[in-house]
Amino acid sequence: MNPWYEESFGEDYLLVYKHRDRRNAADEVGKMMAWLKLPKHSQVLDLCCGMGRHALLLAEAGYRVTGVDLSPVLLRQARVSDSNQAIRWIESDMRSLPCDASFIEAFDAVVNLFTSFGYFEEDAEQSQVLRQIRQALKPGGRFIIDYLNPQFVADHLVLFSEREVDGYSIKETRRIRNEFLTKEIVVGVPGRPTRRYKENVKLYSLNRIRDMLSKAGLALDTVYGNYDEDVYHERESPRMIMVGHRI
Repeated sequence: MNPWYEESFGEDYLLVYKHRDRRNAADEVGKMMAWLKLPKHSQVLDLCCGMGRHALLLAEAGYRVTGVDLSPVLLRQARVSDSNQAIRWIESDMRSLPCDASFIEAFDAVVNLFTSFGYFEEDAEQSQVLRQIRQALKPGGRFIIDYLNPQFVADHLVLFSEREVDGYSIKETRRIRNEFLTKEIVVGVPGRPTRRYKENVKLYSLNRIRDMLSKAGLALDTVYGNYDEDVYHERESPRMIMVGHRI
């Protein structure tokens, strides 16, 4: 049986997350640019770029962008959206990025957005992702990891929700068990078999991630609770947006 992240980021993912639009991404990229403080033409890696919403906007802002994702379906969509072929799109696992000069100490910044961290069963695998980020960064390079806030999730968890998108019913069941947030997604349309997916994200406190970052050679500078730049609060912040640099 394949890991969930090899199954869930296909055609139905485009349907389930259709509400994530370019307008919201533009606001987020504007904030990220201010936090990173990079000159134009800097090299930026969007790690787990998905459909490329943020990568495309970063390229439009004048950065040289590489987008990496494991999903060929999402990368295909990203390439279709990249009509000017401004971005280098790479299919790769975030635990093992290419070992060549275009990736090793090649980037002024690495961004990892919308809870694209914590996908793996073992802590050592998450730590390997952080080491890959460090390896990809130039000395002193900057990073942003936009991760969920575990305590806020626990306090506000919606156990079940149902909605309709383009004639498809989408049912989502959520639970927290053994330090993982699990979402089960059922996509259905009348007259056809239902399709089932799973998302499984390890929940890390800020202190645990700070320790993991330090051991990977990364320093945490600032933590925001959302893209409005509110200071992170353990119980009140919906996000844990970490900004830092390579040591």
